[in-house]
Amino acid sequence: MHDRRQAAGPPRGRETHPRAGEARHEELLDTALDLFLEHGYELATIEMIAARVAMTKRTIYARYPEKSALFLAAVLRAIERQAVPREALEELEERAGGDLAATLKAVARLRIGQVMTPDGLRLQRVINTESYRFPEIFVAGFELNTAMVVGFVADLLDRAAAAGRIVPTNSDQAARAFMSMVVGSQVRSIVAGRPPDPGKLDERVGFAVDLLLNGLRPR
Repeated sequence: MHDRRQAAGPPRGRETHPRAGEARHEELLDTALDLFLEHGYELATIEMIAARVAMTKRTIYARYPEKSALFLAAVLRAIERQAVPREALEELEERAGGDLAATLKAVARLRIGQVMTPDGLRLQRVINTESYRFPEIFVAGFELNTAMVVGFVADLLDRAAAAGRIVPTNSDQAARAFMSMVVGSQVRSIVAGRPPDPGKLDERVGFAVDLLLNGLRPR
């Protein structure tokens, strides 16, 4: 005789299946990123990634028909995870009490600190070594991270100029120059395996902020 209780719905275990599947997908992307960094794009293989993540090649190819598709998915996900939300930048300004110099220093430390994390460092190295082959990752890194921070700094300078605290300037160019000077040079050293000690880092950030604001101070 048919048991009506069997028609009540799927077993409880199935309710967590989509979540478990997504966790496995994230594990695949994390593992792929590790191996692409460890061996380089050319030498890292789907077989190698499948073995490390304990997944069949068929399962991986069903989602990513080519190695390049898996590489892009892994790197773009890492870029998105590291993106600085506007709210985080605004919180830095609020903590600084609206002080322009203090906010600029906090923004610079935030961007440098991102690269100094293990995830940030490996992502930067992947972008540096593979952006010639995959320009999409360079563009994504700029649009999701650099452009957001540059825009925020430019907005800070515009508001400071409107309040008469600095002279009016091309805020976008000034923000780009500032971030290149204070962040770009430090990032290059960090990626090369020569991270600055905290004292030197504070000194360099402070110097760059003073140089920018002294150049924009009303005469």
